[in-house]
Amino acid sequence: MTVQKPNCYLLTELPYQDDPIPRLNALRVLGQPVLLDSAAGIERFARYSILSAGPQRIISPSPGETGKSTLARLREALAELPPASWPEDVNLPFGAGALGFISYDFGRLLEVLPTRASADIHLPLLEMGIYCWSVISDHSTRRCWLVCHPDLPDAERMRALNLLETTPADPGPFRLHAPFQPEQSSEAYQHSFRRIKDYIHSGDCYQINLAQRFRADCSGDALQAYRRLRMACPVPFAAYIESAEHTLLCLSPERFLSVHDGAVETRPIKGTRGRGQTPEEDLVLALDLQGCLKDRAENLMIVDLLRNDLSRTCALGSVRVPELFKLESYPNVHHLVSSVTGTLDADQDAIDLLAASFPGGSITGAPKIRAMQIIEELEPVRRSLYCGSIGYIGCEGQMDLNIAIRSLVHQDDRLYCWGGGGIVADSEGEAEYQETLTKVRVLMKALE
Repeated sequence: MTVQKPNCYLLTELPYQDDPIPRLNALRVLGQPVLLDSAAGIERFARYSILSAGPQRIISPSPGETGKSTLARLREALAELPPASWPEDVNLPFGAGALGFISYDFGRLLEVLPTRASADIHLPLLEMGIYCWSVISDHSTRRCWLVCHPDLPDAERMRALNLLETTPADPGPFRLHAPFQPEQSSEAYQHSFRRIKDYIHSGDCYQINLAQRFRADCSGDALQAYRRLRMACPVPFAAYIESAEHTLLCLSPERFLSVHDGAVETRPIKGTRGRGQTPEEDLVLALDLQGCLKDRAENLMIVDLLRNDLSRTCALGSVRVPELFKLESYPNVHHLVSSVTGTLDADQDAIDLLAASFPGGSITGAPKIRAMQIIEELEPVRRSLYCGSIGYIGCEGQMDLNIAIRSLVHQDDRLYCWGGGGIVADSEGEAEYQETLTKVRVLMKALE
């Protein structure tokens, strides 16, 4: 059925499918496919998935451009796509606008940072496509629509619809040539850990997120790899982005920023335990995490940092902490999660919020800028996509971005992934090292 009103999104209902891979595969011919995949997890955040391809244009930083200038061009591109309304019986989170990613290293265009780490992955610092249609799946009502902006030419709508009705061959095989290997030794990690403890004891910082990178040679279709990953680790903020130069595979459980009707939320994760082998062991680990003073203190530091970040663009007195130290459980780990909310100031928009808050404090440390400087000093390679963000900014002003943890970059027949964690004054080196492995082990095993 097709529903249409003046200045309204045109909706064509499609058969609902649990698995987004066939439709994603069918749309790849259009180029730059993007899947924001609420694969599973916490029901409140896993309701909608968004799929599109064939953007009208791509926004990326120009040589020598500042981060704020890039974001200003993104705002201008979105302004060229007028807001559209929804039919009376449907109200979806996104119809048309910007879909894509922001690399952690985009922060270098927003803040002055040293240049120490190797930048050996060739990924744009920001890549946002402007998409005039999308496929929206509502996993709660088990309904799906092709949603087209009223300015989209009918020929483009029909092309997308025809592709969605095809049944392409499955993605080709994918394999690793050898298991993932860490790119630095345990001894090198411990050296960086001790340097961070020195910085904390000298008063430079309170917390630093320290990560290490893993690498594996591979061959085949990265979409098949993503299919295996989402089956092994279903999460509410997963994503798949493909271009001629790279493929991004993200299995993130963490929301960075959402904006809907001026209401802002960020949900930092700080505090992790692996899952137990038995229900009894699993419960012990969950209770240990909930009661751990170190993990609660680590979480609270980041909550305070994010309250400050949101206060830069939110109305005075509107920033609140409605959830603190909430337990969320996923196939491989338990997490402590908090929620910080606010209301955008009348003269601020989602892009202002992004510029004032990026990158997320949960994956830098506190204070943020000093933490980013120390990360650049101690991590031997740039983070690339890891700890950046993937998501959307709609042409009606709404936004939802994840923190790109549990993420992999596929480039030149090689897969890269990262694991990290927050270091505070009473952290123990071996426990922190093992945590970096725990967080990504499920992803590695799914592909190995």
